Amino acid sequence: MFSQSLIFLILLLGIGVIAKNQSLIIAVFVLIVLKAAGLDSKAFSFLQSKGINWGVTIITIAVLAPIASGEIGFRDLGGAFKSPYAWVALVSGIAVALLAKGGIVLLAEDPHITTALVLGTILAVSLFKGVAVGPLIGAGIAYMAMKIFELFK
Repeated sequence: MFSQSLIFLILLLGIGVIAKNQSLIIAVFVLIVLKAAGLDSKAFSFLQSKGINWGVTIITIAVLAPIASGEIGFRDLGGAFKSPYAWVALVSGIAVALLAKGGIVLLAEDPHITTALVLGTILAVSLFKGVAVGPLIGAGIAYMAMKIFELFK
């Protein structure tokens, strides 16, 4: 009748509705529809393996859209590097990309850690109005913390 995973998804849907988080509501709804349609065995595996890459690609498109539209040009790029905030942003971008790389390694080597990362992301999205880009960066931060912990072990 109701599987544990379906009950969990319905609970997450309720959290999304209570928190008025459209992203969580849509994500859970899509997963419930796929499950109800019997497409879960193939679709979930496919989404799990390709979804992060799709998400990163969509975010990259959104970030590059102002360049494509002409809102941001070479003059803006040159001017940005005159600001100390732009240098902070540059270093932050590099750090996040390196953290995400470590996150991919951690998720591949230690997939059970995904449960805690997903729970943390759900809590941040539903309770604190966060954005669900956390699992990969969270895994990267966890990977870095684990490596630091191993140094002092």
